[in-house]
Parts: sequence; C-alpha cells; structure tokens
Amino acid sequence: MSNNALKIALFGGTFDPIHEGHLEIVTRAQQEINLDQVIFLPCRRSPHKETGPIASDQERLEMLQHAIANLPWAEVSDFEFHRPAPSYTWQTIEALKPTLAKNTELFLIIGLDQWEALPRWKNPKKLAKSVTFLVFGRNGEPAPREGYHAHFFKNEHPASSSEIRQILASNKPHIWLPAAVSEYIAKKHLYSRIR
Repeated sequence: MSNNALKIALFGGTFDPIHEGHLEIVTRAQQEINLDQVIFLPCRRSPHKETGPIASDQERLEMLQHAIANLPWAEVSDFEFHRPAPSYTWQTIEALKPTLAKNTELFLIIGLDQWEALPRWKNPKKLAKSVTFLVFGRNGEPAPREGYHAHFFKNEHPASSSEIRQILASNKPHIWLPAAVSEYIAKKHLYSRIR
C-alpha cells in the first residue's frame, strides 16, 4: 500500500456499554499506526454471544457518540444495524469496501481472545486478505498466523462491559465509564436491573 493511503481501522462490538478500556485501545491504535480514522461498528447481535445486547441499538449508538465527542478521528456507524443479525465481520467489510476511498488501507481492531478464535470465525482467510489486524490483549502471548498481517499490543486496562453492567445493576458507583456516558446511563436508567 502506498504511503499516501488512507489508514482506516474498524472496531466492531456490542459496546454494551462503551467504556474507557475501548477508548484506550482505539487511542493507542490511532497513535501507534498513525490512523486517519477509527470507525466504531456496533453490531445488532454478535455471533459469538447467545443473547443480544441489553441497551437498544439507538442507546448504544448514542453512548458511542457521547464517548467519542472529543476524538476528531473517530466516528460511529450504524451500518450493521441495517443488516441481518448476527453480524459477520467478513460480510460487513465486503459490503463496506465499495463505500471507502480506493486508496484505503483497512485495519481491524480485535482482542487477543478473538485473535485466538479466528479459525472459528466465518471466512477468516477472506477477511485476512482485506485487513491488517490490530490485536490487543491483557494476558498471554499472541501467536502469529501464516497469511495474516497483524500488529500486537499489550492492553492493561481492566474494564469489562459485563462487569460494568453488574456494577450498575447493583447500584454501585459507576466505574470505567466516560463521564458523558455515565450521565447518559443514569438519565436513561440503563442497566439498573439485568434482564
């Protein structure tokens, strides 16, 4: 890819809710790779999870918009909300590619757990031809994969969306949430009880 390529990273997930750990990852990726843009892609329902998100599509979209308000290189896309669930990454990227500039170099931000699970994803080899993986993990050493381009980063942030939801359901003080997201959750009474 030429030096004047537009570097765009996609970051998919349920973001139920978006938290400081997610923001730390994308900020690090943007700085380390000199990304022009990071696009958050909240999914309707992950194929790796048995149940759907607790917050609605619109609520998760609005939380993301609050969270990235001060990140000029970040944006949120509702692209996957208009596609059949569950969301398969290779299909999303194939559908997105025609909407991007021709000189775009695509990256995909994932966790170490998903990197290790890649062989079980739908069409991982096709995905590998389209993106460079930016892999973040707290524990363990990632193993390179033949035919896959990847950069590996250590992620020390302890935030977990599932743990945050449990804390919020217990009426404990909000942790690991951007202030604007915390205010939004309180205003909407999100996660006050886990369904």
